[in-house]
Amino acid sequence: MSLIAASIIVAAAVLWTGRQIIHELRIARDEAAHARALAVLTMFSPGIAAARGEPRELLTWYPLARTARQLLPAEFASLDAASGSTFPFARDRVEAAHAQWSADWLSWERAHDSEYKMKAAALEHELFVSGGSPRLRAELDAVEREKLDLYQRRYQEYVTVAKALQALLS
Repeated sequence: MSLIAASIIVAAAVLWTGRQIIHELRIARDEAAHARALAVLTMFSPGIAAARGEPRELLTWYPLARTARQLLPAEFASLDAASGSTFPFARDRVEAAHAQWSADWLSWERAHDSEYKMKAAALEHELFVSGGSPRLRAELDAVEREKLDLYQRRYQEYVTVAKALQALLS
């Protein structure tokens, strides 16, 4: 009878130890997953801040986030649940960046037009006062070319970035 009791005690001790080991392994696994999620959160914090200030930053950070999502789906699912949206860049954040990019363009366009109208008006006034100086006429033409060249370069950048931001939404 003492052999049976001893066997039962040993079996119970082994079972209890096994359960403790399993419990500790679960805790360690959960802590490791939590640490990986925090590492992802830390890694994307600069990108989130950068994209809020400059919409073009999304063109760098968004593809990195997409790749990281594929590598660490459980960590991103955890971050998505905690943030209540797609981490780190929800659709509404990309839409807001596109809207900001467009608003910034319109603001720049108005300022650019106003600046060059002032430059042209000053030269036209001097041209009128001088009685049609060829040098002033050439300066006025140069200002008009400069205005158009700068506009075309900036518009190309605007279109390229706007299309790239729009592509992130599809």
